[in-house]
Amino acid sequence: MSRREVYEQKAEALLTPIVDSLGFELVDVEYVKEAGNWYLRGYIDKPGGITVNDCETVSRAFSDKLDEDDFIEDSYIMEISSPGLDRPLKKEKDFARSMGKLVEIRTYRPIDKQKEFCGVLTAYDSNSVTIEEDETERTFDKKDIALIRLAIEF
Repeated sequence: MSRREVYEQKAEALLTPIVDSLGFELVDVEYVKEAGNWYLRGYIDKPGGITVNDCETVSRAFSDKLDEDDFIEDSYIMEISSPGLDRPLKKEKDFARSMGKLVEIRTYRPIDKQKEFCGVLTAYDSNSVTIEEDETERTFDKKDIALIRLAIEF
């Protein structure tokens, strides 16, 4: 397991009780390097959406826990935010919530000369995702999917 994965798991373990106690959902935790800086990000959600005040409440409590545990060796910036409308589907509950909805899929390599697909999510399991695209069912192996998220319709 990489250092990044260890940090994400430890952060998730600290963040989950805070988020649960407030009635929110922990959507994701990531530890990434961007433009020379490390970021520890927690994404939270609730029915009706997350407010700036919600993020601040979680951020303060999480910051205190991180100060107590102090398991990350690098200097980093901690952020708590809403995952946004275009968040990737990662966990089983994300797929379950998105059944019957329009999703975008981007693949690592072209399939039938294309890398972007859009269709209604009709099925998923631990290894595959199925969409209906123009009345045709298409099944993708999850290992071939670079990104899957809800399509934003305007």
